[in-house]
Amino acid sequence: MQGNPQVIEYFKNLLRGELAARDQYFIHSRIYEDQGLVKIYQRLDHEMQEETQHADALLRRILFLGGMPDMRPNPFTPGTTVVEMLKKDLAVEYEVRDALQKGMELCESVRDYVSRDLLLAQLRDTEEDHAYWLEKQLGLIEKMGLPNYLQSQSQAAA
Repeated sequence: MQGNPQVIEYFKNLLRGELAARDQYFIHSRIYEDQGLVKIYQRLDHEMQEETQHADALLRRILFLGGMPDMRPNPFTPGTTVVEMLKKDLAVEYEVRDALQKGMELCESVRDYVSRDLLLAQLRDTEEDHAYWLEKQLGLIEKMGLPNYLQSQSQAAA
């Protein structure tokens, strides 16, 4: 099927963003693991897998519409502290949210409702899962202090 060229190009940009988000979660999760913050490592590893699924859905849609995906992730700079990593991850989720909303508008305007629905599913995941969880973590740090938060994220000795 030959899709709308604007939608294909927009999806290529979304794909590059999802790949960057995946890679950012990848490095951050491994930093958490290295620091012994097992709980947050596990959550971020899960987020990395979900970003991979988002990228896969976009990739498949681009191919279905007759486009050639661009698999080069957007550049990013990983965080170095827990708070910085959480804030950078949240900023990425806000960027993704905005891009998904604009993509939905584009799809609506060219009457590509299947592509719009794909983006809507990703938007729900971005807002209701990823961004919400990150906002909660930053709120917990503010309420309980960083040392207590870090202790809550470490694995108990076996």
